[in-house]
Amino acid sequence: MKQQQFEQLRGDSWLHFEQQLEQLEKGDKHKRPAEDFPQRYRALCQDKALAQSRAYSNTLVERLQQLVSRGHQQLYRHRSRSLSRIVQFLLADFPRAVRREWRAVGIASACFYGPALLLGVLVYLFPELIYSLMDPAQVRDMEQMYDPAARRFGEGALRSSDSNWVMFGHYISNNIGIGFRTYATGIIFGLGSLFLVVFNGLVIGGVAGYLSQLGFVETFFGFVIAHGAFELTAITFAGAAGLKLGWSLIAPGNLSRLQALQQAARDSMTLVYGVILLLLIAAFVEAFWSSMNLAFSTKLIVGTLMWLWVAAYFGWMGRTHAAE
Repeated sequence: MKQQQFEQLRGDSWLHFEQQLEQLEKGDKHKRPAEDFPQRYRALCQDKALAQSRAYSNTLVERLQQLVSRGHQQLYRHRSRSLSRIVQFLLADFPRAVRREWRAVGIASACFYGPALLLGVLVYLFPELIYSLMDPAQVRDMEQMYDPAARRFGEGALRSSDSNWVMFGHYISNNIGIGFRTYATGIIFGLGSLFLVVFNGLVIGGVAGYLSQLGFVETFFGFVIAHGAFELTAITFAGAAGLKLGWSLIAPGNLSRLQALQQAARDSMTLVYGVILLLLIAAFVEAFWSSMNLAFSTKLIVGTLMWLWVAAYFGWMGRTHAAE
């Protein structure tokens, strides 16, 4: 193909790309490139390579090279900014949001751990109470999952043919489902979130009490202590975000209830993103660490360190200017 034909064929695309560049370079520095910008950039790189391989004029090659350089700068400037936003979220925004919503977090935590502790003690003393939460088949499965003679613990004991990666996917689906329902049902004036937080606390407490009176303390607590630092924390945070939605409907202030709900939804998204992150971490730990048949002392030490890390992260992270 002759250079003139090449320029006629591709010239409109170069012109459009150059116009996009000028808008990005002159406009708001936070303005993001158009969705087709990366595709046009890759096509431009191919055109430049073709122009060089076909020994087209230096003028054309230099023009394309300049466009490629300018495009590269715009493309990766915005990618770098996206990475910085992720780092900012992890180092500051998420822990600050938790501390800012300490009232809702405190209520959700009390509604989770209080019933869990109460029912755990009651079921330990009166084991038959477990059947008010579970049917006999579920109780048998639970006993099998945490039987000290098992090679694996948790749901993996019932699905021995599954790999850790399959269980990882299963735990992600299960955890995200619980977190989403706990948050979304807050739209029912917060009652849905409160119910699910209390219910999950009752189930976990009941299971803990029942297995403890069976003598499965090491297998059960050895299994849950590590990933529980992330999973249980995420459940309470999801409940707190749901309570924020519900409270906006109960006390909208000077806004309409719809406006207050929209504002609360936007404000709660930092917590929601954090919940998703915590649940992903919990699923990974549960699939690859918790199910391992290791010494109880080892699991206890690792699990304790994880709980301490979670407490330190939300207690101190983001308090200094270095977090910016």
